[in-house]
Amino acid sequence: MNYTATSHDIRISVLSEYQESVSIPDENNYVFTYRVVIENLGSEIIQVLGRHWKIVDTNGMRQEVEGEGVVGEKPIIYPGDAYEYGSWCKLTGETGKMWGTYLVKRISDNHEFRVIIPEFMLIPNYRKN
Repeated sequence: MNYTATSHDIRISVLSEYQESVSIPDENNYVFTYRVVIENLGSEIIQVLGRHWKIVDTNGMRQEVEGEGVVGEKPIIYPGDAYEYGSWCKLTGETGKMWGTYLVKRISDNHEFRVIIPEFMLIPNYRKN
């Protein structure tokens, strides 16, 4: 399932996938990858400066991840363009969810603002209907 949110003329789409080959359920180790597409729907050039993620799993484990850029980059995205990247997370519970925000700067006036990363589910394929 593709999860999408739009704020400040920026659309964020996320698709997650369970990685069965590297997960070890007997050790409460569940690995998920996710692809993010950041689309600039506005008329201004933007730059992604940072991210803030919240991650929760069914074992009650809560994590927060905050840092500069995304996957080691601070991409500049022109109007009508998109930036796509992939990353991963590890849960101690079988299922979970993630959500958060990106810190974005409008290049023309250096105005910084946050855009919403939609909440998305992390569910192994064998748990999906």
